[in-house]
Amino acid sequence: MPMPHLSLSLQFGAVEQSARHRAALPRHRVARSIRHALETDAEITVRIVDAEEGQRLNREFRGKDYATNVLTFDYAQAPLVMADLVLCAPVVAREARELGKTLAAHYTHLLVHGTLHAQGWDHETGDEDAQAMEAREIDILAGLGVRNPYA
Repeated sequence: MPMPHLSLSLQFGAVEQSARHRAALPRHRVARSIRHALETDAEITVRIVDAEEGQRLNREFRGKDYATNVLTFDYAQAPLVMADLVLCAPVVAREARELGKTLAAHYTHLLVHGTLHAQGWDHETGDEDAQAMEAREIDILAGLGVRNPYA
């Protein structure tokens, strides 16, 4: 089965240590991570932001006044997935360090996670949904050569 088509925009805000984050997120790796999680064609923008922008977006759109690792703004799921994924560089870097993961592996996990959210997957609606989403992430990440992030 052919991979879904992806129209990708990759944007970097004013992020500290931007070279480190850009090195962990080459366009081909971002596209590969997202395409493996897609069930249909998509137009997705990925934006890497600093803590201030991440916190502002989380506060304005989710009512939570802190920067989180990934925010998904899904606009359509059919016939084309249309979404923005916003990843907060300092949060991702801190989590990767705390989890003993490479920055690239953690970004891959969060790109897959956000892409699943863009398609309607949700881990906050109950234990069964959370388990299904985690199982799907584990399967996709294995295909990308990334170990189980929940082990």
